[in-house]
Amino acid sequence: MHGIGAFKQRLPAPGDALPGRDTPMPLHNAHHVHGRPLRDAFEGMARLQVGMGCFWGAERMFWSLPGVFTTAVGYSGGCTPNPNYREVCSGMTGHAETVLVVYEPARIAAEALLKVFWEGHDPTQGMRQGNDVGSQYRSVIFCEDELQYAAAIASRDVFQARLEAAGLGTITTEIAGPSTTPPTPPFYYAEDAHQQYLSKNPAGYCGLGGTGVSCPIGTVA
Repeated sequence: MHGIGAFKQRLPAPGDALPGRDTPMPLHNAHHVHGRPLRDAFEGMARLQVGMGCFWGAERMFWSLPGVFTTAVGYSGGCTPNPNYREVCSGMTGHAETVLVVYEPARIAAEALLKVFWEGHDPTQGMRQGNDVGSQYRSVIFCEDELQYAAAIASRDVFQARLEAAGLGTITTEIAGPSTTPPTPPFYYAEDAHQQYLSKNPAGYCGLGGTGVSCPIGTVA
């Protein structure tokens, strides 16, 4: 008999996933740190979705990087449209907790964001991150263009070699791009309470921790 942890460490079949809803979560469209919009067309910007465990701490790693215009937290990679936090935590949506990073490519390269991603968590843990257990805590990179995707694959291979040299395990990160099967999934914004959570709650929980291995990529223009 499987316990609740084992149940939440597998993805539901599409026919078993929760139905969700047609309406997105209500959103106060201003970043708590700098006031820029969370949801917009972002003309001239690039977007990258990353999941690296609990999205509260993950978002904080990106929002102050030079060249990052804005960040938001949400849900990606599952079957349920516009899920809420409770539904995602049930393990019955298939979504990962993700951070949408909107950035200016002329000021910061995708490789610099990927360096923060790889070094900021342990990408070898499968459906968990530390004590946070469940499919929503899995490691993911969802790319919005082919150059990002190529950079993600290349950075994974470089970091895997570094992990092996340190005696650590195999990367389990799920990577998708516009031409993969399945392709890059939609990003569903999370509830207001979760946006920039550690700015609103400076003493709040953050369970993220890296492996201590550096990833030798990334340049800030």
